[in-house]
Amino acid sequence: MTRTGVFFALALAISFPLMAQAPKPEAPKPEAAKPEAKAEPQPEAKPERKPMARKANPKRGEDARHCLDKGNNTEIIKCAEEYL
Repeated sequence: MTRTGVFFALALAISFPLMAQAPKPEAPKPEAAKPEAKAEPQPEAKPERKPMARKANPKRGEDARHCLDKGNNTEIIKCAEEYL
């Protein structure tokens, strides 16, 4: 056998025991609901918000890096919002 064949045989011999999985422990069974315990009503889940649709913006694909030359963060944000 060549070195490559020995290497693959050794790799297979090592990998088979590692791939074997231990059996999963059984989950505990839930207890029966007690008649004296009162179930509280669950509050209704709020529906997920849909993202707001934005109007098509002709500046969307343009370069807004010139906004970085503004003096402070507030001015940069106001300038860059035109390109969103």
